[in-house]
Amino acid sequence: MKKLQIGQRQASRICQMPAAERLAFIAQGLPIIHASALGFWSASAELKDKPREAEVLVGFAKEEAAKILILLDVVRCPDKRIAGRLNKLVARFYGHLDRLIYAQLAEWWFTDVADLRKAVEPLRKAHDLEGNMGEFIVPNDVLYRRESKLYADVEAYEDGTPVWNAPVVHPSGFPAHMPAVVQLVDAMAACGMFTLGGMKATSEIWNQVEFQEKETLQDAERLTRELIGRLIAEGLPDERAAQDHVNTLYRHWPLPMYNVDLDPVPVTLEELKAEQDRLYWAEVGDPW
Repeated sequence: MKKLQIGQRQASRICQMPAAERLAFIAQGLPIIHASALGFWSASAELKDKPREAEVLVGFAKEEAAKILILLDVVRCPDKRIAGRLNKLVARFYGHLDRLIYAQLAEWWFTDVADLRKAVEPLRKAHDLEGNMGEFIVPNDVLYRRESKLYADVEAYEDGTPVWNAPVVHPSGFPAHMPAVVQLVDAMAACGMFTLGGMKATSEIWNQVEFQEKETLQDAERLTRELIGRLIAEGLPDERAAQDHVNTLYRHWPLPMYNVDLDPVPVTLEELKAEQDRLYWAEVGDPW
């Protein structure tokens, strides 16, 4: 029996739309996602005495904002490549790891796509090592930090011993600040990018360069500058738009990632054990 394609999780339908219809549909959705992200962020500020619950809402705000960056990578992908990238890009819309990687990259700087790709690699590993000499095997840290504060659950260590995870967040002691990815999408909204005209300008301007390997931060800044100029010329920024919003675009919008693999990388126990041995002997000195 064919499964009914009704209800939520239908973003894949974007892949069946003609280009102009797809652009208009994305423009329709971005303000909705933006409002959702800001709603979670605002609600988190009301829970000063509940740090774990506040942090969960901050995480939701970051993931919602990251959805916007994913859709903008669809818009920024050159026409000559979009057919071969569209399904994979839209699938990221529902991937927790994909969204968390986009949110993390909004915090960092990269000189070029190769540099960005190198930074992404450790974020994709299904398991990794922790400790002074890599003595602990741990699950993907990006996902684990999300799940461990969100759910009470049963965990298992390397020896198979089950333990209960009690969700908890330890307050940093510093005042809460809006995550970079949420700042970024709010700046985009202020600059008028989430209008249909803004989407058309974004698509046409970023279509000039395919970001594959050696394309640089300077290339991205040039296109961003051209985009901002066109948004202003067309009267698209709203009344609250300010230089700080423009600065945020330059500072926090990651290089396009339509040519960067974000799929999880499986790691075998044998590979992890071998790396543990290497780290151990590198620390204590090779006896031979």
